[in-house]
Amino acid sequence: MSAANESRPLTDLLSGLVSDMTSLFRKEVQLAKTEASEKVSQALAALASIAVGGVLVLGALGVLLSAIVQLLAAWLVSMEMDPTLASALSAVVVTLVVGIAGWIAINRGLAALKASNLNLNRTTASLGRDAEVVKERL
Repeated sequence: MSAANESRPLTDLLSGLVSDMTSLFRKEVQLAKTEASEKVSQALAALASIAVGGVLVLGALGVLLSAIVQLLAAWLVSMEMDPTLASALSAVVVTLVVGIAGWIAINRGLAALKASNLNLNRTTASLGRDAEVVKERL
């Protein structure tokens, strides 16, 4: 230790230590806030790109489904069905198939989002262990 530190009273040293720790903690919190803000900005930019892509893909899916309806209608007309009835029947068939696929996807997503699947089991267990360690040391 330096001579200056040896001559300082213990209370001054402890006071300086607490002040330094407080300052360090505040700086760490500020760094975390800044970093989190940057990450949120990056995430928002990524989400905007995903949204634009989603709109374009949805448009492409609409065009594809329209082509499938027309193809099915043309096939039904070639089987000597009335063109109006063939178009209507084709639209209903494609709508039912896509609707059922969508319903299945939504149900799978809802099942994955059940509250029991979103529990923070590992974090809760870790916090419990940390609390036990603190209690033992006190």
